[in-house]
Amino acid sequence: MAEVVLEMKNITKEFPGVKALNNVNIDLRKGEVLGIVGENGAGKSTLMKVLSGTYSHDQYTGEIWVDGKKQQFSSVADGRNAGICMIYQEVSVMFDSSVAENVFVNNLPGKGLFVDYPKLYADTQVLLDRVGLAVDPKTIVRKLNAGQLQLMSIVRGIAANPHILVFDEPSTALTDSEVDLLMDFLDRLRKDGVSCIYISHKLEEIYRICDRVTVIRDGQTIATRDAEDWNEADLIENMIGRKVENMYTKTPREFGEPVLEVEDLVVPHPTIKNRNIVDHTSFKLRKGEILGIGGLVGAGRSETLEAIFGKTTEGVSKKVKIHGKEVTINTPQDAIKAGIGFATEERKLTGFVDTMDIMYNISLASLDDIPGKLFVDTKAETEEVMKHFERLRVKAPSLHQMVVNLSGGNQQKVILAKWLMKNPDILFIDEPTKGIDVGTKSEFYKILDELANEGVSIVMVSSDMPELISVSDRVIVMCEGKITGELDKGELTQANVMRLA
Repeated sequence: MAEVVLEMKNITKEFPGVKALNNVNIDLRKGEVLGIVGENGAGKSTLMKVLSGTYSHDQYTGEIWVDGKKQQFSSVADGRNAGICMIYQEVSVMFDSSVAENVFVNNLPGKGLFVDYPKLYADTQVLLDRVGLAVDPKTIVRKLNAGQLQLMSIVRGIAANPHILVFDEPSTALTDSEVDLLMDFLDRLRKDGVSCIYISHKLEEIYRICDRVTVIRDGQTIATRDAEDWNEADLIENMIGRKVENMYTKTPREFGEPVLEVEDLVVPHPTIKNRNIVDHTSFKLRKGEILGIGGLVGAGRSETLEAIFGKTTEGVSKKVKIHGKEVTINTPQDAIKAGIGFATEERKLTGFVDTMDIMYNISLASLDDIPGKLFVDTKAETEEVMKHFERLRVKAPSLHQMVVNLSGGNQQKVILAKWLMKNPDILFIDEPTKGIDVGTKSEFYKILDELANEGVSIVMVSSDMPELISVSDRVIVMCEGKITGELDKGELTQANVMRLA
């Protein structure tokens, strides 16, 4: 057995009214990739903040041992000095500086006020090659896409030459080919004797790269086993504390007449002249149908929904009919009045107001519908909000909890509750379970199925292939801004979707 390089013993961390961690124990071996899995809110990120020094040693109880020495971190710098580096899901960068300057931001080579740029670029290139990121070290970071930004944050992490690397949902923004780069890189780290902790909701990645897997549930360590000793059903049941008979809920149903017809939708490319990111696209959505939109990253799926909803207007041309009547949608307010709701992909940017509580965020789109003359009837507002809060089983102590403090899955539930309170005829939902654990995913699929059975018509963009195939009644596939094919339920296979994509 390889030597143990990290032990976290009896870690307990409390917030007001909540015990986030309760005597959690993990250990990490030299040259190992340890997977840590659990539902949103299970305590995974809190545990890693304890490890990294984000939470000072006087803010929790328990012990951290690194290479056989007891550590007490008072800051992230202390954690880094002990050889621990965190790679966060949310990338923090200097957008108007170069890749190289971002990578070595805390350790620029040179003397005094002068930076040795030739050395800076050369050292950065070595690290970029190590990860497999094909960008010039001189490139301004603002020009990178989301996947390149994530890979650059990994490059920045290894610049300090840590011997323990912690990855928190690193593949959320990555394409399949970029995930392959990440997996190859992790395998090389393992062979070089670097120890890694890998947190992910994507179980296929856990099985692909991890040597052992630890399950955390409700702030407690449930079990640790070799990855090969976990079958998927057992792993999921340990994560959520109950059996999952069927991940995907699907009720056979008949579809009504078209409720949404989109004709000749054109969205110009935001940066490339004389090119369209959505190119003369047309489709129909029927009453009570879940219509999936598949395709690769950059195919124009999200841009299609944003243009129909009035979120994107620059140079857009379109013809939209709702219930057979042509409507003009130039703003999101126009779309909402027409009976369309939109749960966007980037929930933290456009899904909720992070300075407000659950109550405000759920009622935000429906304030005009709540009784009251000069002022909103708060009793009526609370009753209506509570109805959706309870239906979606949002995990929070009260309606006055700040949304920013909720787990990703519960934030997504709040966003969905906001639109359900508006009672839309049509719901757009972009990457509905991005960054959400398997237990909450199952809840979302059941909710979407219930909504469709109630007559709500849903357009769902998803990069999760099993989700797209299993949840959708019909799928249209996009490639380079055009619809390349349509697949009915009987034709929905991963091979068929990828062929059209």
